[in-house]
Amino acid sequence: MPKPYPKEFRDDVVRVARNREPGVHLKQIAADFGISESCLTGWMKKADIEDGAKPGLTSEQNAENRELRKRLRLLEQENEVLRRAAAYLSQANLPGK
Repeated sequence: MPKPYPKEFRDDVVRVARNREPGVHLKQIAADFGISESCLTGWMKKADIEDGAKPGLTSEQNAENRELRKRLRLLEQENEVLRRAAAYLSQANLPGK
């Protein structure tokens, strides 16, 4: 997987694309910067979401969701360990064993 472009570069390309003259196509801007048109389109969509112009999750919200999912998985694993330990201990304490 190629290394991602620096944030400053992406921001500059998006700014140029947003401020382009009428009649200048995204394909030309992308070619001028050495990226694909689909890459530029994706960056513009992300920038619109980050700026609040379009609905969607910002990168900060996505990062928070990832951390929360990791925490939830850990808590579910801990809960399962405790559930199994409780079941084992309740079996071990039965009279007659």
